[in-house]
Amino acid sequence: MPICSVYGAAVTTVEGIGSTRTRIHPVQERIARCHGTQCGFCTPGMVMSIYTLLRNHPDPTLDQLTDALGGNLCRCTGYRPIVDACKTFCNTSGCCQSKENGVCCLNQGINGFPELEEGNKTSSKLFSEEEFLPLDPTQELIFPPELMIMAEKQPPRTRVFAGERMMWISPVTLKELLEAKAKYPQAPVIMGNTSTGPEVKFKGVFHPVIISPDRIEELNVVNSANNGLTLGAGLSLAQVKDTLAAVVLKLPEERTQTYRALLKQLGTLAGAQIRNMASLGGHIVSRHVDSDLNPLLAVGGCTLNLLSKEGARQIPVNEQFLRKCPSADLKPEEILISVNIPYSRKWEFVSAFRQAQRQQNALAIVNSGMRVFFGEGDGIIRELSISYGGVGPTTICAQNSCQKLIGRPWNEEMLDAACRLVLDEVSLPGSAPGGKVEFKRTLIISFLFKFYLEVLRLLRRMDPVHYPSLADKHESALEDFHPRHRQSARKYQKVDPKQPPQDPVGHPIMHLSGIKHATGEAIYCDDMPAMDGELFLAFVTSSRAHAKIVSIDVSEALSLPGVVDVLAEEHLQGVNSFCLLGQPEKLLESEMVFCVGQLVCAVIANSEIQARRAAKQVKIVYQDLEPVILTIEEAIQHKSFFEPERKLEYGNVDEAFKVVDHIVEGEIHLGGQEHFYMETQSMLAVPKGEDQEMDVYVSTQHPKGIQDIVASVLKLPANKVMCHVKRVGGAFGGKAFKTGVMAAITAFAANKHGRAVRCILERGEDMLITAGRHPYLGKYKVLEMGILKLDNAYKFPNLRCRGWACRTNLPSNTALRGFGFPQAGLITEACITDVAAKCGLSPEKVRMINMYKEIDQTHYKQEINAKNLIQCWRECMAMSSYSLRKAAVEKFNSENFWKKKGLAMVPVKFPIGLGSRAAGQAAALVHIYLDGSVLVTHGGIEMGQGVHTKMIQVASRELRMPLSNVHLRGTSTETVPNANASGGSVVADLNGLAVKDACQTLLKRLEPIISKNPRGTWKDWAQAAFDESISLSATGYFRGYESNMNWETGEGHPFEYFVYGAACSEVEIDCLTGAHKNIRTDIVMDVGCSINPALDIGQIEGAFIQGMGLYTIEELNYSPQGVLYTRGPDQYKIPTICDIPTEFHVSFLPPSQDSNTLYSSKGLGESGIFLGCSVFFAIHDAVSAARQERGLRGPLKLNSPLTPEKIRMACEDKFTKMIPRDKPGSCVPWNIPI
Repeated sequence: MPICSVYGAAVTTVEGIGSTRTRIHPVQERIARCHGTQCGFCTPGMVMSIYTLLRNHPDPTLDQLTDALGGNLCRCTGYRPIVDACKTFCNTSGCCQSKENGVCCLNQGINGFPELEEGNKTSSKLFSEEEFLPLDPTQELIFPPELMIMAEKQPPRTRVFAGERMMWISPVTLKELLEAKAKYPQAPVIMGNTSTGPEVKFKGVFHPVIISPDRIEELNVVNSANNGLTLGAGLSLAQVKDTLAAVVLKLPEERTQTYRALLKQLGTLAGAQIRNMASLGGHIVSRHVDSDLNPLLAVGGCTLNLLSKEGARQIPVNEQFLRKCPSADLKPEEILISVNIPYSRKWEFVSAFRQAQRQQNALAIVNSGMRVFFGEGDGIIRELSISYGGVGPTTICAQNSCQKLIGRPWNEEMLDAACRLVLDEVSLPGSAPGGKVEFKRTLIISFLFKFYLEVLRLLRRMDPVHYPSLADKHESALEDFHPRHRQSARKYQKVDPKQPPQDPVGHPIMHLSGIKHATGEAIYCDDMPAMDGELFLAFVTSSRAHAKIVSIDVSEALSLPGVVDVLAEEHLQGVNSFCLLGQPEKLLESEMVFCVGQLVCAVIANSEIQARRAAKQVKIVYQDLEPVILTIEEAIQHKSFFEPERKLEYGNVDEAFKVVDHIVEGEIHLGGQEHFYMETQSMLAVPKGEDQEMDVYVSTQHPKGIQDIVASVLKLPANKVMCHVKRVGGAFGGKAFKTGVMAAITAFAANKHGRAVRCILERGEDMLITAGRHPYLGKYKVLEMGILKLDNAYKFPNLRCRGWACRTNLPSNTALRGFGFPQAGLITEACITDVAAKCGLSPEKVRMINMYKEIDQTHYKQEINAKNLIQCWRECMAMSSYSLRKAAVEKFNSENFWKKKGLAMVPVKFPIGLGSRAAGQAAALVHIYLDGSVLVTHGGIEMGQGVHTKMIQVASRELRMPLSNVHLRGTSTETVPNANASGGSVVADLNGLAVKDACQTLLKRLEPIISKNPRGTWKDWAQAAFDESISLSATGYFRGYESNMNWETGEGHPFEYFVYGAACSEVEIDCLTGAHKNIRTDIVMDVGCSINPALDIGQIEGAFIQGMGLYTIEELNYSPQGVLYTRGPDQYKIPTICDIPTEFHVSFLPPSQDSNTLYSSKGLGESGIFLGCSVFFAIHDAVSAARQERGLRGPLKLNSPLTPEKIRMACEDKFTKMIPRDKPGSCVPWNIPI
């Protein structure tokens, strides 16, 4: 939102509604106490979305609350606890109001029966609603009286704000607006700034003058006339939605066909925040290719009312207007005042369609508006209009096709002709921007088929005598996904009743920073106040995938105001490389680049705006080199691999192939994944001014790594460089090694200029520079970490696996939650699914047959006890009512041709270990102060997983003191040196054992003191110890778990233990569009003994949703030149609140003991991500059902992510056969699969 537009407004921030210094607001309290916050970076946005809705609707429905959060993103929680927090504000408390069999859904168990607690060992409540602060609307903030007085005293007049480069004009009357537009005809007119703003920010568009008419009454009219509605162009899309909803309730259905279609599109158009800001006129005039409303306005015969100083006129919303033809467009000096939307007529039908990568808050891949008018009830077409968005440079109207169909009856012959005519007219070249060409062609006619059926059904309803009912097989094409009320259940371990009351271990303790997350008081790197004389650094990256740099010209950048310096390789002579993982890596490159996004130089300026502006002016001349290797297949072709190849063999594979019943061969491709942490890469380097000391504040998982590389670049010993991390706004493996490179360059700039330097990456450059999860290509016939994790939960008596890491011209990928397991495990599950199909068995049957037995041996000869794996599988089978629901799914599929359901269940055996004992060592430092308070520091990083919370629980248990006595300030190389990177699910494991060691050391020292005064307080004991010269400070240390792997023999003990689990997921797919809905997921996990069930459940659920995204919607797109297209939330879609399973149940096994780990707990940060593939295989099951019904019996190959495109194209039918296909090599595609 432009700052000029809020003049005279009262702006309420998250800090304004409540804080720990005053009082917290009920919204802030509930989202924290319901455990709806992990890393906390997204929490203020969640709080304000809920707060805003409650101010407008004090008694909201759950649908209103979840709709309000549809535009918010969270990468950590999986959204379920946020929904739980929302439910506490609903009067229905989440009840569906449908009492089946006389029993309320809230009193039913997971499958509709009351819960039975097993041996009283499990509990299901993570928070107590009775303790919440009540929501009292009378206590909310009022509009400031001083602003009201100012508005009354100041006469309305045009406001003009002028800066160095641009001017903002805000007229108050229509006359002033027309005069401003006449004077500045090229100036954009903006209301919500949702179109112009992104162009300015991301595309570098510059407007010297902007006109904002947000106070003009004539632009906000709503008028009803005999022929239709007139809506002001200044109305927000939210206001348009409310207006149309009210009109639809009042008028007969036959008069509101267009309005109903518009309402359907407005329900999924962007998120509530954007709909609240974006204006109707701005949406129309912007004429985006993927506009959801313009196709409908075009077919609905809408007209635009224009005004200028020369007078008023009307123009139609037609293809000429949408193509911006000068003769049909607004003149530069004209303003769009309002839009006329006609009423529909009897025997006129209007429909809207769209398909996007995600259900909501995603731009349409293809959308459409369709209208037909029969004149009379004879079913003969009198008028026909069809428009499409997303299939060309503008919205396309199929005028010629429609004209040829006029006079024809509404029957299947007409439909067949219409499909062929439209495909011919709405021609989409193979190289069309956006890709997905064959999918888009299929959607064009799939939507037409849906419209055909919709009209048939409406005709039948209006005249049942003359129009037959739809064929049973077609009914499901028109049904929306079956809505079900959101339900969730958690079962976790109860605390042993013998445990002392003040011992917090095992209790669902709220995240240590939960309240501060919710109030906005939690400090992240970017929140740190600006230092005196602080500079900002912006990177210049390569725009070529493989090229020699001929020259770098920084003169224009240096000439801009505020620019201080441009750093290049020449400035880092002798320190421009650092060994990461044993391989030297250059920090800045001035000779040859190997990927788009490689760091070339860095611009340092007085402000962020100046630095970014100057970075765009650095001119680099390249000489392209060959080959450009982008895909795994190209790497194989060019034999471009990293050494060494990894291989393992178990049993006798060659002999086994001679005697097996079946040989199944196949392959599966798994695309990469972006970390998409909410807080982008952030760092601040501060020279201390003496002894060459440098403090680096950075969002990282690896402070020691930052310290080492910064010290190397500055040619300093490590003891003069300190790295500090308070908290990290999400990381998932992406804030370790590349963070170090950027921090080192930032610190070099700070050291050179003797001033603090800050660097914060924008989302697009973060995604470009840092890369993410490795794509895999798995070929099987029946990689280091990938190979070790290949088996998942199965015993392969004979196994040979080989893995190669490919060297390509894409940014180097890095660790991402699960590190190898989600890819390797999917290959195994795909193989299992293929074997099941070949043998005529269910995949679950094959999984069960091949699962590890209780005492067994892995393919690298490590002994395991898989008892809990089998128990998880059995409990998940029971909890999910698998057999009953499998039968129900088969029944549903037999009755529905165009909708199919799928059910799948997968196990997980996730290995925990870091490859060496040294990589698992950890240290801690614990101080007891004379007032009895305790300060804990350790080497782990708080990045949302709640490690600091668990460490305080450990200290509280070991020192036998209340949680409130223990404090933890953050992580720093100043207090705990040489800490390993935080990751691999073991941060709490390792650091907790170190904290435990330190606390036990202290307690042992203090035993004589305590025994003398057993009823004393910690203050008494600390003072007594001090008086007796007993140290009240102790370090704790854990050496790490034993780990070894011999790759020569293929044997070893690389993992300390395994996390077992199972998940069952059910989905429903639309065979005509490729859309899918996650109906239900049940997860059972073996967690050992949970230290904090609220945090552990949060980790499982968050990982599951992230895994679901990996396997279904998160798709990276690269150009044939190696440029990443998907550089932000507009193009790269992670799951939102609407994508989570409608029913989501998580259960823990009863406690199990493992003496080697911290209180017999298990690390749960990563294992849940693989269980997201249960959704992948449920979709696979649904697609298989569709193909079988269509007589397609061949092998089914589905790659990941299983997007709507892949689902639709796999559900082959007459429409997929009808579309034209491009011959391989006949065109250069817009994107290439990586």
